[in-house]
Amino acid sequence: MPSENNFQHDELSRKHPGDRLATAELTAGAQPESPAWLDAMAQHGATLAHAGVRAIVFLHGSIHGADVFGVQRLDEVGGLKRGYSRGVSGLDAVLSLMREGDNGIQSLAAEKKPPLADDDATKRSLDEQAGDAGNFTNSYVTLYQRAINQHIASPIVCRRILWSSEHHHLGRAIGALRLLDSLHSLCDSQKFGRGERILVQAHGQAGLVLALASNLLCPSPITGRSKLLGVLAAYAEQNGQTELVAMVRRIEPLLSTQWLLNGATLDVVAMGTPVRYGWDPSGLGKILHIVNHRNLRTDGKTWLAKMELPQITMEMPIAWGGDYVQELAVAGSDAMPTTEAAKAANKVLWEMVEPYDGFERWLECARRAVRFPSEGRCLLADYKDCTGSTNVRDHYYGHAAYTRMNAMLFNTTEMVRCLYSAQWPSWGGEWVK
Repeated sequence: MPSENNFQHDELSRKHPGDRLATAELTAGAQPESPAWLDAMAQHGATLAHAGVRAIVFLHGSIHGADVFGVQRLDEVGGLKRGYSRGVSGLDAVLSLMREGDNGIQSLAAEKKPPLADDDATKRSLDEQAGDAGNFTNSYVTLYQRAINQHIASPIVCRRILWSSEHHHLGRAIGALRLLDSLHSLCDSQKFGRGERILVQAHGQAGLVLALASNLLCPSPITGRSKLLGVLAAYAEQNGQTELVAMVRRIEPLLSTQWLLNGATLDVVAMGTPVRYGWDPSGLGKILHIVNHRNLRTDGKTWLAKMELPQITMEMPIAWGGDYVQELAVAGSDAMPTTEAAKAANKVLWEMVEPYDGFERWLECARRAVRFPSEGRCLLADYKDCTGSTNVRDHYYGHAAYTRMNAMLFNTTEMVRCLYSAQWPSWGGEWVK
């Protein structure tokens, strides 16, 4: 998408990404915390520090209890209830694999539902239930911070942020505002400024939160920013959410003066993020999209997923083609807001950020099988999580692999190689580890 994207939806281009694209494979190597592993992480930490990275933020939500495929919205606008799937062989079975209660993904402990609080108790509960499956655990972040800072005079700060996991436009917009507020506080407390960088690693729909944040950070006075903030402020005032009202008032002038990060640069790595909102690169530094992907196509278009029915129902349960959440949680899908006021605000935002609606439009977007947005570098990564197991907890339909402990060194190696290393000044080759 262009600079001054102004909250346009991604164009869902099926064209080859060209020099933006590279590939990699996760292979068995040094085990986490082994001497060789720690040494490799320390080297990467030194490279990050040399590039000016002063903080790494791990942003994620919950796969559990959050309607991760967004089938609530599909049912709301039709789906099986109106028979829209009739005549499309295999679609009923795909929807069953996606639907909460049928897809094998458990509810959150104590039947807790989004919005989730970004507090220690919620994070501990999520760590106990999900472990490192699509979840940056406290253990993961603690080990990461210790490993990369072994030989750095000024240690890189590592933070974990749990966003609300409200998988709809209103929830993601509020999530973007809260993230920017947290980043502003981080810059203030750490005295970050020009020439320094913050790297956000975002899993799943947390990447969509960052896509919205990228539009808010546009240095030009785009019309969409004041409109979106106005919708959030009005919603918050009508529902007595004084903290959210104050946040809007605090953040809006910082965005208009381009001083929210005190001059620091924000870099982004999005992992397994569905292609929906357009990214605005003008207010960001470096952008990398990583997708768990295994080619199943026979037409040579290896950069696209395969959405063929009914074959997909045989592939999904073992994550044969990679990340099916990234492939299917596209425009038209979503969880539903729980109140009438939230539904009204969500509808206003939907009209602003996503022109696609309806069951047939969702199917159209899913069948485009696009793995990457139009902006940023792209990495197709085979995480080797297809083991033939039909136990959803082993892979969560290919969406769990990015945050596993055994992938920490692999992820860091690719981030450094793709974004910060002079060793790879250009793209176009295949990197097979």
